[in-house]
Amino acid sequence: MSSSTKGYLDMDLLRFSTAGSVDDGKSTLIGRLLYDSKSIFEDQMEAIEKSSKRHGDGEVNLALLTDGLKAEREQGITIDVAYRYFATPKRKFIIADTPGHVQYTRNMVTGASTSNLAIVLVDARKGMTEQSRRHMFIASLLRIPHLVVCVNKMDLVDYAEERFEEIKEEMSDFSSKLNVVDVEFVPISALKGDNVVERTDKMTWYEGPTLMYILENVHIASDHNHIDCRFPVQYVIRPHSDEYHDYRGYAGRIAGGVYKTGDEVTALPSGFKSTISSIDTYDGPVDKAFAPMSVTIRLSDEIDISRGDMIVRTNNIPKVEQDIELMVCWLSKTNLVPRGKYALKHTSADARCIINEVKYKVNINTLHRMEGDQVIGMNDIARISIRTTKPLFHDTYRRNRITGSLILIDEATNETVGACMII
Repeated sequence: MSSSTKGYLDMDLLRFSTAGSVDDGKSTLIGRLLYDSKSIFEDQMEAIEKSSKRHGDGEVNLALLTDGLKAEREQGITIDVAYRYFATPKRKFIIADTPGHVQYTRNMVTGASTSNLAIVLVDARKGMTEQSRRHMFIASLLRIPHLVVCVNKMDLVDYAEERFEEIKEEMSDFSSKLNVVDVEFVPISALKGDNVVERTDKMTWYEGPTLMYILENVHIASDHNHIDCRFPVQYVIRPHSDEYHDYRGYAGRIAGGVYKTGDEVTALPSGFKSTISSIDTYDGPVDKAFAPMSVTIRLSDEIDISRGDMIVRTNNIPKVEQDIELMVCWLSKTNLVPRGKYALKHTSADARCIINEVKYKVNINTLHRMEGDQVIGMNDIARISIRTTKPLFHDTYRRNRITGSLILIDEATNETVGACMII
């Protein structure tokens, strides 16, 4: 492997999602990021230039780079989550371009659930809309650590500082009611490229960083929980070969904490204790491993451990419960059934559950709780309680986004119906 390839593989990866109302320019912004960071092939550029001429667009329509579905191109909107990959010399990126329509809220939850950062786009002419509130609320509900509010289409308000400050103040007031810690505001024009990758001379009053500078430099190493050791076992490795005759390793992805050889650990649900004899990776053994590394852990004692079990530090055990309180974003066209039975997946564990109670539904625009409303339909967000068939080893979503989340599945159709965050 060449040193340049190894350097690329070792680069930081930032996952971010874009959200905004319809026609706020999300796809154009991503197209601009790809174009100005030279992440587009010449044949792609030629194809969208031809397509733009065919549609009679005055300028090259960079939104065509992400709107892959024919229906999206025809309507000029984003319908499904589009993922795009690109890299700069500093960092690799995965972008989730999520739709703006109210009926696609569930797609935003899907795209944003693994993001380190969310970009919320606001049209400088319209200011904060109902959808802006919805997107900021979902970003805070999903505990996305970093939020960037891009006030787009500044070219259509003559790059006015007063308009930018007006929107910034209104959105700051709203975000202060949410659990959002790190918020940045950037005035941009995705169409013209102002403050996206390069600084513009049209807004000399703005002294902050460009959007690309924020994306390349935002600190994400501390976004993972490195305190609570959580290792959900995905697979038990027993090669049965002459070379590795007695090998027994537990493979999975670390969901939290730092594991070192020699550490005393406890296997859940059995509660048996052992010590880590070695930690193996694709590149060979290591002395310590941390989230989100994929590793194989070997223990000094023979303990019965299988998929769905969890290896944790003896002095730091997660909650082990069957009665669990959740915030759920309902993803299905079929309403939630009170007292209904559903299958669930939590880390690498499978179980079944019954819906005990619907506590309240959230009005996303006002943040008020609607306690009398028991009807939970598609795109609704509600607080519910469930009882599971076996104990889950979990933390709150606030503490760990991996061990604090689960999905509900309709057993009849095998459809994922609910994305849940443990309270």
